[in-house]
Amino acid sequence: MQVKDETGIYLVKLARHSAESWVINSESPTPTEPIPEQATITTGAFVTVKSFENGETHLRGCIGYPLGIKSLYEEVIDLSRESTLNDPRFPPVKEHEFSSLVFEVTVLTPPNEIEYSDSADLLNQINVPGDGLIVKFGQYQGLLLPQVPVEQNWDKEEFLSYTCRKAYLPTDIWKKEKISVKKFQGVVFSEIEPMGKIKRLALNH
Repeated sequence: MQVKDETGIYLVKLARHSAESWVINSESPTPTEPIPEQATITTGAFVTVKSFENGETHLRGCIGYPLGIKSLYEEVIDLSRESTLNDPRFPPVKEHEFSSLVFEVTVLTPPNEIEYSDSADLLNQINVPGDGLIVKFGQYQGLLLPQVPVEQNWDKEEFLSYTCRKAYLPTDIWKKEKISVKKFQGVVFSEIEPMGKIKRLALNH
């Protein structure tokens, strides 16, 4: 997927602006004009919020839509609220935190089911760096974005195992059971520091 730098920069600025509007003013934000044409397409997206301290970042919230349900800019507005106020893993973001937060937007390609014969064949079809994963078994489902194994320095086996863990499944279930695994790609734009320059992140080691 080709995402222009101007689109990614717009979306990250919109994520911060929207989050501040939700958290500080408790009101729905108005998107800044002009809206880039690419920001009006419908595709999956995630908004990630990280705390920034001494040059290191730590996850503060991350919510997304694996499949597009509305315009990209509208999704970012919604997800900026969800990732700052409604991520069940974290307490809601407070106003005083904004000066130490970085915002990141990932634009997703549609997920594709991996057809595989055995666990070795499954692993062979996963690319790290490059792919994000969605695993599903019964009622359990988990997703990890393509930047996660790069940030954690995981190989593809660790990446698949941790995605299973995200779904509250045994980490080795993919070696024993036939589970559903979908892969997708993402284009990531992020502030380098709080309210700082916005860059496209290279998904490689």
